[in-house]
Amino acid sequence: MAETEDFVGQEPHPVDDDLFKEPMKKRRRSDRDQRFRAFPSVEQSALKEYEKLESRTRRVLSNTYQKLIQSVFLDDSIPNGVKYLMLLALIEKPSLDPIYIGLFGSTGAGKSSLINAIIQQEMFLPVSGESICSSCIVQVSSGCCEQYEAKIHLLSDQEWKEELKNLTKLLHRTEELGREEADEWDRDDAVEEAIWKLQMLYGNGAEKKNYEELLRAKPKGKIPTSRIITLKAEEAGELSVKLDPYIRTQRRDWDGESAETQIWPLIKHVEVTLPKSELIPEGVVLVDIPGTGDFNSKRDEMWKKTIDKCSVIWVISDIERVSGGRVHENLLNESIKACQRGFCRDVALVVTKTDKLHLPEYLRERKVRTQAIQSQREAVLERNEMIKLQRNTILKEKLKRKLPADSKVLDTSDLVYTVSAQEYWQQALLTEEETEIPKLREYIRKRLLDKKRRMVTKYVTEAFGLLLLTDSFSCTENLPNEYLHVSSLRRFVEERIQLLEKAIDQCFAHIAQPLQEGVRNARTSYRRILGACLVRSRGNQGFHQTLKAVCLKNGIYASRTLARIDLNEAITQPIYDQIDPVFGGIFGAGKPTGSALMPHIDAFKHSLQEKMTEIGIKNGWKYNSCKKSFLIQEISAILGGLEEHILRKKRRIYESLTASVQNDLKPCYEEAAQITGKKACERMKDVIRRGVDQQVAEGMFERAQERMQHQFQQLKNGITEKVKGSIATMLTLASSQGDGLYKELADVKSEYKEMEKLHRGLREVAENAVLRRGMQDFLLRMSPSKLGPPRT
Repeated sequence: MAETEDFVGQEPHPVDDDLFKEPMKKRRRSDRDQRFRAFPSVEQSALKEYEKLESRTRRVLSNTYQKLIQSVFLDDSIPNGVKYLMLLALIEKPSLDPIYIGLFGSTGAGKSSLINAIIQQEMFLPVSGESICSSCIVQVSSGCCEQYEAKIHLLSDQEWKEELKNLTKLLHRTEELGREEADEWDRDDAVEEAIWKLQMLYGNGAEKKNYEELLRAKPKGKIPTSRIITLKAEEAGELSVKLDPYIRTQRRDWDGESAETQIWPLIKHVEVTLPKSELIPEGVVLVDIPGTGDFNSKRDEMWKKTIDKCSVIWVISDIERVSGGRVHENLLNESIKACQRGFCRDVALVVTKTDKLHLPEYLRERKVRTQAIQSQREAVLERNEMIKLQRNTILKEKLKRKLPADSKVLDTSDLVYTVSAQEYWQQALLTEEETEIPKLREYIRKRLLDKKRRMVTKYVTEAFGLLLLTDSFSCTENLPNEYLHVSSLRRFVEERIQLLEKAIDQCFAHIAQPLQEGVRNARTSYRRILGACLVRSRGNQGFHQTLKAVCLKNGIYASRTLARIDLNEAITQPIYDQIDPVFGGIFGAGKPTGSALMPHIDAFKHSLQEKMTEIGIKNGWKYNSCKKSFLIQEISAILGGLEEHILRKKRRIYESLTASVQNDLKPCYEEAAQITGKKACERMKDVIRRGVDQQVAEGMFERAQERMQHQFQQLKNGITEKVKGSIATMLTLASSQGDGLYKELADVKSEYKEMEKLHRGLREVAENAVLRRGMQDFLLRMSPSKLGPPRT
């Protein structure tokens, strides 16, 4: 009780009322409050305070900007230094980049049902049943709009022409086939899907026409020139009815398609926006991601980019499929790769349909018999807990093999969720809490609150740095040795940048040995891996044109019915197996003595800040000197911005291996794609095998290794160039006091003082949030326990 009493006796800091006065042109209070309806009161208070800090900061920046443009005529004759002061970048910076949460799973896994439960709209998105849902990506978010809205984005004319050309090549037979080969051709998955797409868009018989004939043919459905279809409705059910035909594709033997379903082969992705939601906060995007990608190049590229931009990935798996299977493993592997190449920081397994249980069978096979099972409900809860323990251990071990030891996801207690969307609505067996839908909502809220806190802290800090600089031009400090101060700093910066370059070289050197070992492994195993990729359980039956589709797409084929095929990725996998933990370590957190990159940049930052303080003390800068404060503050802003630059380059570096191999194998894929006639499947396989053998003999894997190392070198050069340029600009500005160039600048002392107050407000808001959380935890611990099970 002692620690909780500390919270009971404390009040949140009395934050200055003036600090949080609303800007003039601000949305009404009721509208702003509605944005936070998804949050409990404690979190709402913190969000409102951060929102006020941000809006006040924007107002200060805007006022400063208006003063400066009145005092300086901005044209091309004004150097970049003054434009640097114009604050436009910060003023125009978006309030919060969305948090993308990817729901990644195969058809029928329960992604749509889960989204429906989270947003509290039971039948909003169509769920898999008699029909098959489309392979397009569906994004769901809430916004400030008053209506429900959906935007259906279609492929451009050029993008569809590219796919149409490949589809007609896939269906083209230049020679008569024997009866057995013709049957195999007709049963081919890629052929079936190509025929279905063309018939859906152009009508029966379209599959018999060539590319030029189909270009002249008129699609059955109406295609808007903007290539965007916008749907709006006052109610969720109304929009759901309108949206359903676009994102649900009917069975292939169903002949009652509507005009909307006729254009689904053109759909690239769908964006759905809900009005202000009490459950999903604005700034969160739930993304329904199909498990395999797409045959169309643009859709497939969007599939991969969407996965990579998700900061959270939930792998969705039906309770009956979670205990193994190739599809489930492929989904997990792709999600872990997103942690390596993309922005993903958190992966979890969400097991759906956990209400499904056959009680007699479960009791017969039940291994834990320490307690008697009295009901279906008890069996479901026990089975769910066992699934959590088992899959949590398996997933954590898998993550440990692929990610660096200091990855935050490895410390996460909840790696597995067991949910039931059906029980969330019916509550025949489980309470609402036991369905774990509220737990997922809580996770979403915490992610958004944490991101908002970090964004506002960074934003206010950067703004404070710029106001420090602006005010420094009117400082009246007596600094006769100003030039010497800055010259000394310049020399020190040059020395530290050289040390930083060496540190980055040492950091990147950690990848060299694993790369070499991976290349050796790839050389010895590529034939076995390639052979496994080119063999199907039923031989060539139904694989002839699928293999041709693989070749048409340079080694990659994705469809809604087959597991994704990527020959380039498969034969480079032995290299990735070796480099993955080290690669993750380079781009993760860590110690400056290790392989992690960012700690070296942080050490560089601290050394510069310490040097600035030292020079200031030696040369008589005041303790609170605006010049010294600006330099220290701006160093943080410059180097803080490097992290996003590094994350953007990370994907290109990681994918350079497969991109290099794909580029080297392109001629053999193109040759194989041209093969038709008898025994075409075996002949294509032979061309691919010979082509890969030849490229390996000529150093294909070694070239991939060199290209990855070259990408690392380019990243190092980019980092040092950005640091040199930004710091040079900063020092030039800092040494410009008294220069005639700035004598016309307006006095911004009042704005500086207000910004200083806002900067102090960051700490007060953070401390208040800690006190509120402590109070909330105390009250929860003191409250009576919730009563449990509903009816059985």
